[in-house]
Amino acid sequence: MYPSKRTSHHRHHHSHHHGNHHQHHLRTSLSARTLMVDVSCRRLLYILFILTACFELSFQLDRTHVQYSPYKTTSIPMSSATCPGVAPMTDRDLSRQSHYSTELVSDEFIIMFHSYYTAKARHRYLCAAMKSCNASAWHIVARDNPAAVYPSDFDVIKISGVDAADLSSLSDHPAVKQVTPQRRVTRSIKSSGFIEEEEEENDMVKPLMDELKIDDPCDGRGAYCTSNWTSSRKISRASLGVNSNFWHSTGRYTSRRLLRAVPRQITSALEADLLWDMGFSGAGVKVAVFDTGLSENHPHFKKIKERTNWTNEKTLDDGLGHGTFVAGVITSHKECLGFAPDADLYIFRVFTNNQVSYTSWFLDAFNYAILKKINVLNLSIGGPDFMDHPFVDKVWELTANKVIMVSAIGNDGPLYGTLNNPADQMDVIGVGGINFEDSIAKFSSRGMTTWELPGGYGRLKPDIVTYGSAVRGSGLKNGCRTLSGTSVASPVVAGAVTLLASSVQDRQWVLNPASMKQALLASARRLPAANMFEQGHGKLDLIKAYQILSTYKPQASFSPSYIDLTECPYFWPYCTHPIYHGGMPIIVNITILNGMGVTGKIVGKPIWQPFAPQHGDQIEVALSFSPVLWPWSGYMAVSITAAPTAASWEGIAQGQIMMTVESPPENGEDSPRRSSMKLPIRVKVIPTPPRSQRILWDQYHNLRYPPGYFPRDNLRMKNDPLDWNGDHIHTNFKDMYEHLRAAGFYVEVLGAPFTCFDAKQYGTLLVVDPEEEFFPEEISKLKRDIDNGLSVIIFADWYNTTVMKKVKFYDENTRQWWMPDTGGSNIPALNEVLAPWGMAFGDGVFEGEFSIGGRKSQYTSGTSIVKFPSEGGLLIQASLKDQGYEVLKGETKTASDVPILGMFQHGKSAGRIVLFGDSNCLDTSHMQTDCYWLLETLLQYTAYSNLSPMFSEHESIATSLPPVDTLPTRMEGNHLYRYSKVLEAHLGEPRARPLPACPQLAWAIGEPLNFSAPSNLYKHQKLLSVPEAFLPLVRRNGQPAAPQLMKEENEPHGPGGFNPNLSASGLDQFWGIPLIGLFSVLLVMGFLFYQVQQRRTRPRRRKPYRLKKSYPHASSSLHYGKMPAV
Repeated sequence: MYPSKRTSHHRHHHSHHHGNHHQHHLRTSLSARTLMVDVSCRRLLYILFILTACFELSFQLDRTHVQYSPYKTTSIPMSSATCPGVAPMTDRDLSRQSHYSTELVSDEFIIMFHSYYTAKARHRYLCAAMKSCNASAWHIVARDNPAAVYPSDFDVIKISGVDAADLSSLSDHPAVKQVTPQRRVTRSIKSSGFIEEEEEENDMVKPLMDELKIDDPCDGRGAYCTSNWTSSRKISRASLGVNSNFWHSTGRYTSRRLLRAVPRQITSALEADLLWDMGFSGAGVKVAVFDTGLSENHPHFKKIKERTNWTNEKTLDDGLGHGTFVAGVITSHKECLGFAPDADLYIFRVFTNNQVSYTSWFLDAFNYAILKKINVLNLSIGGPDFMDHPFVDKVWELTANKVIMVSAIGNDGPLYGTLNNPADQMDVIGVGGINFEDSIAKFSSRGMTTWELPGGYGRLKPDIVTYGSAVRGSGLKNGCRTLSGTSVASPVVAGAVTLLASSVQDRQWVLNPASMKQALLASARRLPAANMFEQGHGKLDLIKAYQILSTYKPQASFSPSYIDLTECPYFWPYCTHPIYHGGMPIIVNITILNGMGVTGKIVGKPIWQPFAPQHGDQIEVALSFSPVLWPWSGYMAVSITAAPTAASWEGIAQGQIMMTVESPPENGEDSPRRSSMKLPIRVKVIPTPPRSQRILWDQYHNLRYPPGYFPRDNLRMKNDPLDWNGDHIHTNFKDMYEHLRAAGFYVEVLGAPFTCFDAKQYGTLLVVDPEEEFFPEEISKLKRDIDNGLSVIIFADWYNTTVMKKVKFYDENTRQWWMPDTGGSNIPALNEVLAPWGMAFGDGVFEGEFSIGGRKSQYTSGTSIVKFPSEGGLLIQASLKDQGYEVLKGETKTASDVPILGMFQHGKSAGRIVLFGDSNCLDTSHMQTDCYWLLETLLQYTAYSNLSPMFSEHESIATSLPPVDTLPTRMEGNHLYRYSKVLEAHLGEPRARPLPACPQLAWAIGEPLNFSAPSNLYKHQKLLSVPEAFLPLVRRNGQPAAPQLMKEENEPHGPGGFNPNLSASGLDQFWGIPLIGLFSVLLVMGFLFYQVQQRRTRPRRRKPYRLKKSYPHASSSLHYGKMPAV
């Protein structure tokens, strides 16, 4: 943009100059002094124009590259984003729709041992455990693969007619670690294929449509545009690629901008050629690709060291193209270049051409990768099952053996809480996707992790993001093609990691999964408009990662490196909800990365140090942490609340946590390794809000997959049958949470039973879509709370045992049924809670549109109210379709006068109760139409007893409800007790467990610091242990490589916590002034000084003035190297 302006002005200047010269040549009447002043003024104006342009350019560069200042921008809610436009379809475009399934293989079990044993030894142990070697009773499933000749730590056995519950004799054997069912994973793609790469311009289509006012074909269809792409969420591990039509940013373009062309080479976008010029190209690094295989004679690969097949197909070749593409992004050396063309490539074929895999295939392949001493392993696959214990344990074992694992975070965005395993593990580098406009790709899964629910809070993931949209990679046989998805972003990072690993071959002792992750996170460039659960630590910066890794010293660090609950949008959702006395503590889950060793421990206890000048004593902090850091990582949960002295205080409070991590000494060292870290904390404290404005969200009674089969709340979503997003206000109920905050309500989360909260603090208890049972003590306590003024709103969902049997899974190959353990909600349990007031839900399943006060919304697979008090309440009905009848009979039937909403006042001083039969209008997962307006109206009723006029047209029909003889019952033989926190098995019948004790936090005793805290926590963090003097990039010919890349070395980056003894350099303040602007000021001042001196010393001579041509390159001195690519 600026070069074009400068050129235009330059031509304009010359046109005036030639005009003046022509007038002088014709002997005009202008005096020489007048002409001199005119020319000097024009020169000055020209310099001032350059100065203005340079300041604007430097400001733009500063915004683009130096993104460590607190951000004032506000992220656009995902619900408001419309579907981006797509390129016109051609005959080469293949519409793809993915379906995923996972089944337990009938009668097959994985027996994990505590150690590695030979096949004979494992057989002896199994015979002893089974008390028989009779082959007719059981036998070991043969595994014909390269790992079969080596000792192993597991076997797969087949036992006819035996359930896992009857395998106690196996589990009790001292050599057996655990017994788990064998899993079969299937992924299918309709019209499989990729778009061949010629010249892709799709990332320019949407901006051009906005500029030219062309109608978006997806406008008005909400956040999901199904006419051009489909999104079927996974319930198993599968490769994470999406159709190349599906690469766009998360929001609309709101202003004109320079369109960034898609680079021909992904390596050039990250400047890998700079490291190539220095002699680094992946040589000496072993990189493994776990995917669909690779052809032996593919022209793009020159160092295929080994190809292995772990499937039941007799081929090593790739029949789909996915594995070839992934391998090409990492190591291709022709046409579409990879990052590390000289790396040793190991191909592990773990998916068949039918896209089927088994857990045991991965376990064998992982063991073989450990034997081969693989350095970097890419997994462009994933699934939500973080409780597949053999798989998760084996990933831990891999990283413990110094295998750097890179994995795709998932393609289930923009929904939150959709992270895939193993990318969501602390020891794995989880990668999200962005487009070439540096916006988070819509398909990229968002955090938080859901392992920690309901009692805790999720961790920061993804770790890092990079280009995953329209990336060029190797075609199946030859040539190049484009593909989008986090399965593309993952090999981009894996290739970069392989290249980086080759750059420190002389310092291999520092290289491990933690140190590599620390270098990537510390060097990442933060994206200004994305929050922490979208971008992790930011965008991959290959060159800065190299600079950090080159001088890295083993140490521990935090992720994130600081806690600033006032910083938006990065610290969303924390920054949207201040803390106050009496509220549920805010939990921030910090990951500890330990680059000193695979094992470690925290020395003593972390120390809380409040800053006295910054009111640190107004907050209280409680800490819980990993007793052991393994492998390479651990956690620290930081609980923060306002102190009693802050009950009526408002302000910013700051402090820091000090921690020391210790690891055993390495070879040649005498003493343990130690690393001290600090975690700065800043929070916003407000006076305790009125009770009426405070809402308590019940998280404790939500269950999800994994581990059990809990079906989706919307029965129409056949391709996404499992409820796996956590049902948290910051995951699939994120938009509802933002709406409530905008309405002035404060929302807190209860991760414990109802017996663990003070009802006097809250106006409304919000219970949405509960699958869990209730303790008898909870039911008694809730009745007392409502009698004393607490109001309750319940959003239920469908429940029908006949329909539950209808939606079970059956696999023809494995002859295995998968039965849901409850419906969308646990209606029998809810009815027990509501029984004291004569209320109950039924087992009907209904759908359709309803209207209240002229406002319309959608009722999706909801239930109905069948019992309600005849006095003191309001019951609203609607005409809906009987969806249960349609599921069972296959016929359409309309049900009139279905009670869907009930509102009840329980005495003058008691609380109010509201029942609604469907939660899908609050859940972003598969929302058709939201009903936030209804929730806000109901909260006005429960909090302030304000009955909206929209209900005036409805009359209570509770007296006309037909009597109900039987209410919905629990399904006979269900296994809910296996996953419940409330139930346990007892003599074949589930019963309630003893009521657990309420969580008690031990508040840390502060050690106040009597000096000021840093004003910018992000800026305060230092790079790992890179010295203040910049480490230069040197080419093989001895010349410095790209000196312009060095100007941002002192730019602060997360994650800090590295080497806290490094003091802040004075250069930090210097770099706050744009360098180009400062240089321009000095240039203008020098020019003016020169002009003044010439005027003073020049003799006055009356002779014809001859105008000289002005200097044509006035701005050349501003250019001292090309700008870094972005």
